[in-house]
Amino acid sequence: MICWMNGAVYRTEEILISPLDHGFLYGVGFFETFRTYGGKVFLFKEHMARLRSALNDYNISFPYTDADIKDAVRILTERSNGEDGYFRLNVSAGVHEIGLAPSAYDTPNVLLFRKELLKTERGTEKKAQWLSTPRNKPESGVRHKSHAYLNNVHGRLEIQSLRDQEGLFLTPDGFVAEGVTSNVFWVNNGRLYTPAVGTGILPGTTRAFIIQHAAHQAGLEVTEGYFRQRELEAAEEVFITNAIQEIVPIRNIGSYMFAGNAGLYYKRLHQIYKEAIEAIEE
Repeated sequence: MICWMNGAVYRTEEILISPLDHGFLYGVGFFETFRTYGGKVFLFKEHMARLRSALNDYNISFPYTDADIKDAVRILTERSNGEDGYFRLNVSAGVHEIGLAPSAYDTPNVLLFRKELLKTERGTEKKAQWLSTPRNKPESGVRHKSHAYLNNVHGRLEIQSLRDQEGLFLTPDGFVAEGVTSNVFWVNNGRLYTPAVGTGILPGTTRAFIIQHAAHQAGLEVTEGYFRQRELEAAEEVFITNAIQEIVPIRNIGSYMFAGNAGLYYKRLHQIYKEAIEAIEE
């Protein structure tokens, strides 16, 4: 795998990061994951806005413009024979002494990783299961995509394969939250449901796109709220979203069966998503 770090390109095995980086010592760091389509990133501004919001909350500087990051994506794409890839933009707080001494982090380590995209045909269904691991509460008012990822890791340990499955978190109060690596939606009686951000979920970029376009392009009224497990299990259609996998239809949760990739609204929304990808601007 190749990586752009602090303005230069390396192979990942060449990279050295100090053990005194607070991203390692204390988990002070944030990241975004996205993929390219013809070398361009879909919802790039939204990813960068979410990252900058997290960095601002924790007084971490970010010494690069959006144009700089786009250029880094281009460089890594060119080094990979022009093939589209899976990217992770990672900002780690940087080197400081042991102890929670700094009131601001002015010298972060900024890394952009690129790896091959998993070859998966659009419309490939997954099955889901409820996790016994409860969704924890975020450290801030809104969940950031941070290095503090142990809750997701613990949930991941409950399922055999993220390629074929998704695990769904409930909050400690029993409300539907999100997947290990995704946001979750379901359709019932012509209405689209998804958990509110107040359940502690990550406010996903693809989630926001679906909510924005569902009503006026897919004929779906959207309700964000606090829902019990049985409400999702009674759905006609269920699907999950993230920036890498796009929109993934869920076929079943245990014995509860759904429309999967035959779902009317799933197909409408994925078509809208594909059309938006085709219209990406530089």
